[in-house]
Amino acid sequence: MKRLFTLSAAALTLAACGQPAEKPAEAAAVAPGVVQVADAWCRPTPNGAKAGGCYLTLTAGSDDRLVSVSTALAQSAEVHEMKMENGVMSMARLADGLPLPAGTPVELKPGGNHIMLMGLRDPLVDGGVASFTLTFEKAGPIGVHAAIKQPPVVDSEE
Repeated sequence: MKRLFTLSAAALTLAACGQPAEKPAEAAAVAPGVVQVADAWCRPTPNGAKAGGCYLTLTAGSDDRLVSVSTALAQSAEVHEMKMENGVMSMARLADGLPLPAGTPVELKPGGNHIMLMGLRDPLVDGGVASFTLTFEKAGPIGVHAAIKQPPVVDSEE
């Protein structure tokens, strides 16, 4: 028992000193030619809204590019970027798609690159699921089922 306590105390001390933790499972290598999709979600739409945003993280095993998005939920779906220029926020379709460097997670998130669903046939309702297909230049199409939920609360003190 004393030995177990000593080992536990040593582990806690190392953790407190900033020793690196083991790699999380999601940071594991992705096979070449494969794109891993993680944390897919869409924001619920207010009543009457005809457009909605979806977010996720993509990690490609080899250099690739997200070239298109399709869904039965909307008339069209596009990969968009948001950027600030001269104090004005603008949003535009990424005409050449979204580059995915090998092994580097690429996050599509609110206020940044995202998937835009336009001409929604029905509202995106909290608690539901949005299904769409991502098509990649090399990896081909991947079906995604994204939870429809409120965005995570961000602590403004961080």
